[in-house]
Amino acid sequence: MVERLAVEARGLVKRFGDVMALAGVDLVVPAGEVLGLLGPNGAGKTTAVRILTTLLPPDGGWARVMGLDVVRQSGEVRRVIGLSGQYAAVDAYLTGRENLLMIGRLSGLSRSSARRRADDLLELFDLTDAAGRTARTYSGGMRRRLDVAASLVARPAVLFLDEPTTGLDPRGRLGLWRLLGELTARGTTVLLSTQYLEEADRLADTIVVLDAGTVIASGTPEQLKARVGGDRLELQASPGEDPTALAAAMVGLGSAPPTVDVDAGRVAVPLTDGPGILPDVAARLSAAGLRVSDLALRRPTLDDVFLTLTGQPTTTEPSTTDTVVVGRPR
Repeated sequence: MVERLAVEARGLVKRFGDVMALAGVDLVVPAGEVLGLLGPNGAGKTTAVRILTTLLPPDGGWARVMGLDVVRQSGEVRRVIGLSGQYAAVDAYLTGRENLLMIGRLSGLSRSSARRRADDLLELFDLTDAAGRTARTYSGGMRRRLDVAASLVARPAVLFLDEPTTGLDPRGRLGLWRLLGELTARGTTVLLSTQYLEEADRLADTIVVLDAGTVIASGTPEQLKARVGGDRLELQASPGEDPTALAAAMVGLGSAPPTVDVDAGRVAVPLTDGPGILPDVAARLSAAGLRVSDLALRRPTLDDVFLTLTGQPTTTEPSTTDTVVVGRPR
């Protein structure tokens, strides 16, 4: 059976003067799946979304959405997609309900159908109580929810979300995640550009990492995590204990020499055996007379992937403390 593709792009190129925003990007999104588009600022994520949603013509390559060419059939493409950009694009002088009614009517819905759809979305996004207020009185998070609701008025086959949870509080973010899960369960295809790696990890079937306008990695979240190594044992030395001695006691335990963050008193040991190594850890601590205040097994995260692939952290600054490798093989 041939897999039906909702989005397909091959060799996308886009230049802005001397800046190469996209340098031959390929993207494939099967129908009903979520593609997470990750990358640092300036990687080309928004440029790719704007091309796929017909807002920007490519300088090279081609793209299709639901089998429709984004350049030659741009009008047809717009009828099958929804878009929520980086910034809420709602009319500040219309009420929440009026914004959704307007989008519904522009999308070809009858007056009664547009009204029913607006009411359903207002309830879904917890905006019913504010439906009669003008959007300029909304908080940033409320405007963002209204904007995402507007992108769903016409029940699009493909939904493009460019950093949709920016400005949302944790409750709003979780609510939107839940909604997106419901949409994909009903067959909606989603292309999600985000800098929240937990968001991509939770929602995306496949992730594409962009950097400097090129695809530097792609795969499922688990496949990408596997690229940066397996589990890691982390031990926190008790106050007064020497973390270097703790690291020395762990030499030969893992798949690579332990590292020790001297200032933080933390030791990390790369593992291949996961939880099966814990009895040996306890025996080594006891034999050396060492105590730890915390011990944990940690799997790689998308933050680790992002930092490894792009050389840039996501939300935290790089550590300035010294890291020492203990017991390096000769």
